Amino acid sequence: YGSLTHPPHHPPPPLRSTHPLSFLTDFLTDNRRPNPTLLYHKHTPLKMKQPHFLNILLALGAFEAKAFVAPASQKHKSSSLTIVDSPLAAPRHKRVIKPISPTQLCSTSETLSLQLEKPLGLILEEDEESGSGVIVTQVKEGGSAYNSPDASKLIGSKIRTVTGKDVSSLSFDDVMDVIIGADSPLNVEFSLKSTATTAAPVEEKEEEPAYAIGTDVLITVQQPEANKPDIVLNAKVGDNLRKTLLNNKEIELYRGLKKKLGNCGGGGQCGFCAVELIDGEGCWGERSDYEAQKIGKNGSDKCRLACMNNIAGPATVVTL
Repeated sequence: YGSLTHPPHHPPPPLRSTHPLSFLTDFLTDNRRPNPTLLYHKHTPLKMKQPHFLNILLALGAFEAKAFVAPASQKHKSSSLTIVDSPLAAPRHKRVIKPISPTQLCSTSETLSLQLEKPLGLILEEDEESGSGVIVTQVKEGGSAYNSPDASKLIGSKIRTVTGKDVSSLSFDDVMDVIIGADSPLNVEFSLKSTATTAAPVEEKEEEPAYAIGTDVLITVQQPEANKPDIVLNAKVGDNLRKTLLNNKEIELYRGLKKKLGNCGGGGQCGFCAVELIDGEGCWGERSDYEAQKIGKNGSDKCRLACMNNIAGPATVVTL
């Protein structure tokens, strides 16, 4: 006779449901000490309907639940719970109900979002403290940022995003490329300086501009390379220098086929609109670091990019 052996033990097949799941729910609607929220399968025996049964169902993977838990200091007339059905044969890992933190519901940030037209009128420098990104050092009169009611907050701020692109960790040149390549108007997000930081330094008074916006001034244009006589233009303070020069057909700002066909159209990228600026009254201010880098050895320290400068007062412009 052969010896009797026990058949090998096989785990029962996974339980599968032939009908949709339904649950009974009991929610707490006031601010008193809560009783456990109960979730039961409709065929669960009554004796198994205990508060801890929720954890058993979660461990078996019978369903997934996501709950909104309000802070204790707030009262809500009703609670809400979203039930996501999953197959009963799902992998056996624990589902967790994660409450939403109150800090996720109301968070404060030191940011300012503005929609600005070109030219922006912002003087930017590389953020030496972090080694990446750019900060606003000046808000020039005549630019769209100057007309914003929040213009005073921009000094010392760092540009965080431009049209949704994060530029806070980019180099100076890369940030400028993003600004130049973006269509006008731009949505710019600034990271403002904290209150503690802004309160420490002594606030410096900005010098009043020598000429108010809209003041009539004379711009003398010299074209030595074209052997043309000087032209005196009646211009207004705040107008863009490039547009003012192009409006006069006798002035050849882009000389040569390369400049005529290859210019960037006033985006500040090609450097072809560079001119020498003789500022006799010293009211135009210093040129930006970006202009100096873009012009490089193609001009003297007096050279400016016409597209990036608004008229600040009378001056003599020499085309290159």
